[in-house]
Amino acid sequence: MLQEKDLAEELIARVRAYDPLVEEGVLSRAFVYAKTAHATQQRANGEPYFLHPVAVANILAGLRLDSASIITALLHDTVEDTAVTLEDIEKQFGKEISKLVDGVTKLTRLELQSERSKQSENFRKLVLAMSEDIRVLLVKLADRLHNMRTLHYIEDPAKRRRIARETMDIYVPLAERIGIQSVKDELQDLAFAALYPDAYQSIVNRLQYLKAQNPNLVSDIVGELTNILAKQGLDAVITGREKSPYSIWRKMQRANVTFEQLSDIMAFRVLVPDLAGCYQALGILHNAYSLIPGRFKDYISTPKSNDYRSLHTGLIGPFQQRIEVQIRTQEMHEIAEKGVAAHWHYKQGGAQTDGRQYRWLRELLEILEASTPEEFLEHTRLEMFQEQVFCFTPKGDIIPMPKGSTPVDFAYNIHSDIGDRCTGARVNGRLVQLRTVLNNGDQVEIITSRSSTPSPSWEEFVVTGRAKACVRRFIRMQQRSQYAELGKTMLTKMFRAHSQTLTDKALEPLLPKFKRPTVEDLYAAVGEGLMTTREVLNALYPDLAVEKQQAVDAIPEIKTRAKLRKPSRYAIPIRGLIPGMAINFAKCCHPLKGDLIVGIITTGKGVTIHTQECENLINFQNQPERWLEVAWEDETTESNVGRLSVMINNVMGGMGHVCTMIAKAGGNIANLKITNRTQDFFELMVDIEVRDAQHMLDVIAALRSHPVVVSVERYGSLNEPVRAAVH
Repeated sequence: MLQEKDLAEELIARVRAYDPLVEEGVLSRAFVYAKTAHATQQRANGEPYFLHPVAVANILAGLRLDSASIITALLHDTVEDTAVTLEDIEKQFGKEISKLVDGVTKLTRLELQSERSKQSENFRKLVLAMSEDIRVLLVKLADRLHNMRTLHYIEDPAKRRRIARETMDIYVPLAERIGIQSVKDELQDLAFAALYPDAYQSIVNRLQYLKAQNPNLVSDIVGELTNILAKQGLDAVITGREKSPYSIWRKMQRANVTFEQLSDIMAFRVLVPDLAGCYQALGILHNAYSLIPGRFKDYISTPKSNDYRSLHTGLIGPFQQRIEVQIRTQEMHEIAEKGVAAHWHYKQGGAQTDGRQYRWLRELLEILEASTPEEFLEHTRLEMFQEQVFCFTPKGDIIPMPKGSTPVDFAYNIHSDIGDRCTGARVNGRLVQLRTVLNNGDQVEIITSRSSTPSPSWEEFVVTGRAKACVRRFIRMQQRSQYAELGKTMLTKMFRAHSQTLTDKALEPLLPKFKRPTVEDLYAAVGEGLMTTREVLNALYPDLAVEKQQAVDAIPEIKTRAKLRKPSRYAIPIRGLIPGMAINFAKCCHPLKGDLIVGIITTGKGVTIHTQECENLINFQNQPERWLEVAWEDETTESNVGRLSVMINNVMGGMGHVCTMIAKAGGNIANLKITNRTQDFFELMVDIEVRDAQHMLDVIAALRSHPVVVSVERYGSLNEPVRAAVH
């Protein structure tokens, strides 16, 4: 083991090699300061703890990072694990170092918690910290890399698996996003070895066996490729290797093949002097060897989101070996291996380290603002793990998207406002549904409207984290707004019924009692069904003693049509409320405008609207506090879906006649299902979009007029169904 003086001199020499202006005295002082702070501590393997921060610093020096990052690596555990404070760090090394150490320290403290919610919150903190200074992430990745290198010293297998899983789920995709391929690959293999030790060892053993069978195969292929390019006057540096165990295993899983069935386990890298040389080398190799179909990718003309650029191709290469070849310049190679750190020496001296300069990080921040911690972790995993397709705007700009993306994802990728106002899309000049899956090379034009808003149904088919977060944020905002509006209306009606006036100021004293921060939250809780209007009124005016009987009085008699109750002046109007938010239309009776209706309050879901004829209302007769008098708002223009049960004669063309009659009556079939079929009859369940109950009666009348129809009735009625006579 190197002596402490040798360790310090080696580290300083590595930094000095790429940064001749490094302040060696400050770096040496940080080395001694950290060693003194960790003097009595040991790691799980019995080594002095101080060797860990030195190893982290050396990893960052290998990435050619600035002195501040190296010093932060040396000090990153002092505040967490020793008596050193941030004030001490700032006093000794300045505000910049103190801030960086603070960012890493906060993440380390959160990392000690293993619960999923803590892991999610940890990730949120990481994103916030690296948005302030991207070097926090670089130090954290180096810290995690060294911890993974020594993971086998941890005795608890469950803890090893937890750390490995967190590495695979969070730190690997983050390393990929900032383009540090070398760190990403090593983290992947180390995590893979911990999570699937048998599979890892099996692949390693087979690679060793193949290498022993033909130890010179890689070098022989390198030699032949070099000669072929040299004969064409192209000076190239070629290296080759077996693919990593994790990449081999992932391909086996994806293609569902065994190791023996894999034919391309070797990858070769061709470094050429300039951009033109990349395409020249590609042409030479494609002319010399057979191309494997579907394996060519041009990441130079369409770079990855982390600025990765390279040509990839698959060949039946020298000695009839299937190989993968990557062609790039030296500059592209630096970026591929070191990512954001590759240009670090250009950024020093007034460089911007604010992480918001990276588009992907700005998008993560937008998702963060729109999500709960658990949703944020889910969305960003989706965002970072997906393979990509490349689509174009009408102006020709390239937009990289995860596979499976839709026009809605595309719209949100351009800007959240475009996504919110999206009403339609043209793909390659043709109008398509918003749930259409985009393919490589598609040109996408988004159609917007100022009056348009996101549909809750979008959440079912969008795939990007950004789109999901924006749709969920809209749903939450609309739900809260509509719950509050509904709750305020309900309380206003209740107060007026008891000759009281409702004001926000009057409700403020009740906030501590109901544990609500604002009056609007109180309204929303009432609208959501978390508390009743009677509870609020009784709390504010105890002397009124509002009895349950008053709620019973609101229940309509539901046994016969003659006893249906028309809405009183105290009925809650249904206006401007989006179905699925504060209100829901019951699926058992499918109420339509013009029907006499009643609301049933469901805790946490707002109000469900039933027709007063709905047979399911019997289930709520002993729960009068859940009943709410509601009425249709005259201005309501939205179409609704009503459901019919239709019986027709089993004759040729009968189904077509039904569809034609519905269309002629102005109805639109939303769904049709055959529920029963006999030799003589068909029974159909038909969902029809109509304007109101009268429109539905017109549809029923149209169906009754046709001789093929035996009977028609609306679903969910206790009364005698509307039927046509058998013809």
